[in-house]
Amino acid sequence: MSQTIAPTHATPPAPGNETDLAALAARHGLSVSGARPTLTQYVGQLWSRRHFITTFATAKLTAQYSQAKLGQIWQIMTPLLNAIVYFFIFGVLLGTKRNIPDYVPFLVTGVFIWTYTANSVTSGTRAISSNQGLVRALHFPRASLPLSLVLQQLQQLFFSICALVIILVAFGQYPRFHWVLAIPALACQSLFCAGVSLIMARLGAKTPDIAQLMPFIIRVWMYTSGVMWSVEKLASGHQGIPDWVVMALRCQPGAVYIDMMRFALIDSFHSNQIPPHAWALTLGWGLLFFVGGFIYFWRAEESYGRG
Repeated sequence: MSQTIAPTHATPPAPGNETDLAALAARHGLSVSGARPTLTQYVGQLWSRRHFITTFATAKLTAQYSQAKLGQIWQIMTPLLNAIVYFFIFGVLLGTKRNIPDYVPFLVTGVFIWTYTANSVTSGTRAISSNQGLVRALHFPRASLPLSLVLQQLQQLFFSICALVIILVAFGQYPRFHWVLAIPALACQSLFCAGVSLIMARLGAKTPDIAQLMPFIIRVWMYTSGVMWSVEKLASGHQGIPDWVVMALRCQPGAVYIDMMRFALIDSFHSNQIPPHAWALTLGWGLLFFVGGFIYFWRAEESYGRG
């Protein structure tokens, strides 16, 4: 009796552990879904979506006051009303204006520039958590969100600067050549705001409760940044504050960017009122926070929207 032997076919062994699975995936050209790209690739992805970033920023700015009857006028009115309140409290009731020449230009410049910083940081905290639907539905570099929100605040600042110029002229601060110094100062401040926004976006995505804490942090930061008063005056006063504390307050980024804009726009604000090596600080804070914040945000790219 003959016996038929069925042919045998070689089959690949079933992978027995994660190492085998990874090798099998690599052999067939498979990659992890949502894996973090390299830093160079990530920059390229952001650049390719630059039109989305600008369009998203403009749309958010337009929609911000769409329900208000005055509409986009509130972009100017909000910081201006804050300046009026601060002038009444600090300038009139506390008498701060007596020690500061051109107090109204001094105050309004500080309020407008500070509002840009504060709003950039605050909006960055909610950049991921408030756009979870967009993050989970579409594939795009998540840094687009905090960067677009900073661009939104920069666009809003341009409206405020138009009002600021009118106020400066009304109080005798006429345009001069050194006003151009405001451009590099504002560019460095934008780098700083973008970096801090990226840092806060990652922290806010992981711990949403940070958004509830931020108003208190922002308020303390504002009072220590010389928005309504002169940090430089502490050095010549008799408050008993150590010199190193005064220098730290003068050199921290919130105060540096305000003082640099005052130095550029207000004639009575002289170079001795800004900290030593002011331009190095202006550029250094911007680059440090932008580069560090960008890398910090990129390192968690694959985790956004997953929990």
